[in-house]
Amino acid sequence: MQEVKGILLCGGEGTRLYPLTKVANKHLQRVGRKVMVDYPFEKLLEAGITKIHVIVGGENWSQVVKYLGSGKDRGVEISYSIQDKAGGIAEALSLAKVFAGNDKVAVILGDNLFDISLRDYVRSFRESVKPSEAVVFTKETTTPERFGILYRDDAGKPTGIIEKPMDGKSKEAVTGIYFYTPDVFDIIKTIRPSERGEFEITDVNRFYLRNGNLATVKMHGKWTDCGTHETLRLAEQMYG
Repeated sequence: MQEVKGILLCGGEGTRLYPLTKVANKHLQRVGRKVMVDYPFEKLLEAGITKIHVIVGGENWSQVVKYLGSGKDRGVEISYSIQDKAGGIAEALSLAKVFAGNDKVAVILGDNLFDISLRDYVRSFRESVKPSEAVVFTKETTTPERFGILYRDDAGKPTGIIEKPMDGKSKEAVTGIYFYTPDVFDIIKTIRPSERGEFEITDVNRFYLRNGNLATVKMHGKWTDCGTHETLRLAEQMYG
């Protein structure tokens, strides 16, 4: 049985949170009684994942490495890669190819805070024998123009994912939690940069969807990203 390893994406310049990120990495901003990165990191630990690779980036990336360390004090193994410049989530994920090897991966964006436990989902994903599979976690949002949005037919079957749509026809956001089989790294090689010059994780998820290999989980409870001053304030209200 393949292992499920954890990947925590803490790259990016944090420009939308400037000037907070001028002196401290975005993922080390305080949210309630913890710093931002503690929330997704602890979700990986809660799910029983003991090998975690952290992708860091931005001007103050070394602060994240110093904060999380080797993982020894938390009973896990932590390794790191550096994303030199903002090239998209898919590009950041590609840096973990050697770490992942032939194992499955549970990927979380370092600015995503949520309530649900991933333990049962990780166990089911570990036990699945499908050679190619992805699982995305979705949540209704009031700002669909900020996310990859999942569309469904009248029967509830997923039909497409559109990045930052303005049509308002669906508000089911694909959150920053993704499970992938090892073929994800080969799939990333096939996608092209978007108009903004980044390798979009939406294109990776579309690949799985087109091939009938994308599962979706509608999340319950609280969820937010912390990418803007507004959502950071929302996170502080949720978890303060």
